[in-house]
Amino acid sequence: MEKTQIRASVDFERSGIQHGNLYVPYSYNLGGWANVMLPVTVINGGKGPTALVIGGNHGDEYPGPVAIMHLMRKLKLDETLGRVILLPALSMPAVKASTRLSPLDGKNMNRSFPGNPHGTVTEMIAHYLTTELFPRADIVIDIHTGGRSVDFYPCAHMHLVEDRDQRRKMVGGTLAWNTDFAFLYADIAGHGLLPVEAERQSKVVITTEMGGGEPIPAKIHRLCQSGLRNVLIHLGVVQGEVQTRAQLGLPPTRWVQSLDWQDYRFAPESGLYETLVDLGSDVAAGQPVGQLHFVERPDREPVQVVAPTAGVLLATRGPSMVAQGDCVACISHDVDPKILQ
Repeated sequence: MEKTQIRASVDFERSGIQHGNLYVPYSYNLGGWANVMLPVTVINGGKGPTALVIGGNHGDEYPGPVAIMHLMRKLKLDETLGRVILLPALSMPAVKASTRLSPLDGKNMNRSFPGNPHGTVTEMIAHYLTTELFPRADIVIDIHTGGRSVDFYPCAHMHLVEDRDQRRKMVGGTLAWNTDFAFLYADIAGHGLLPVEAERQSKVVITTEMGGGEPIPAKIHRLCQSGLRNVLIHLGVVQGEVQTRAQLGLPPTRWVQSLDWQDYRFAPESGLYETLVDLGSDVAAGQPVGQLHFVERPDREPVQVVAPTAGVLLATRGPSMVAQGDCVACISHDVDPKILQ
């Protein structure tokens, strides 16, 4: 691939702790020689594995950036066995605007890989990760929530990659987050995902859906922060004792999957959506999980959204007003343990 235009003020190979920026060239009406600046921290303490930890892939997903900023201030060099590269705000324009898409170019960072060195700001950042950061990393952690559009039961999740050794390492890292659910998901909304490009480069990829929405409960922040450190310890990047759910007095993580397009339920009409089932609850086939009301026709009966098969309601719509075609529910199903091996 062609060389990047992005410059870094840190030396990724140097030992020690460095705080700096990635400089993405950008021009606008009042700045012909401007840059979008992405904070980056490198903590390089030894010869262990390298973990690239990313928040702010989407700008309206907040626990990841908070957890990474905590880690970049608190992680000490003498407890770092390998190298940690921290990017708390990958799509900085979107983070500043609290939007899913970048306000600079209208792009979704998580649909822009492998990127373009001569493209828009979002495409240049994607290309930089593809060509500069992924090759340096052994582990890629991409922290998400459902943003403002979807509310998830907090979970760590992953793709079911073909390579069995890579899959087993990803399963171990996913479990180390100590979430109640671990989720195998499908890409139903396009291509160009960051995790897919990292997986293609044979990285151990761990991702999350830490709830959603604007208000973030303290328990989700705690889970995101403790889970991130525990994953890094489990994968041999940071010193410490791995905490298991059993040690925390919790039942085993429940593995669920939504690999069929039918598992994702979409609003058949525009309207006011009412969720009928609590997140994390088991549902029966044909059971209504929500219904649409019509404020311009309050006399009209609601249209129900039903679970096509028995499973668990893992995610539901965030904003109550929905447009036709919006995802309003995700039904997940228990996983055969054999596929995790």
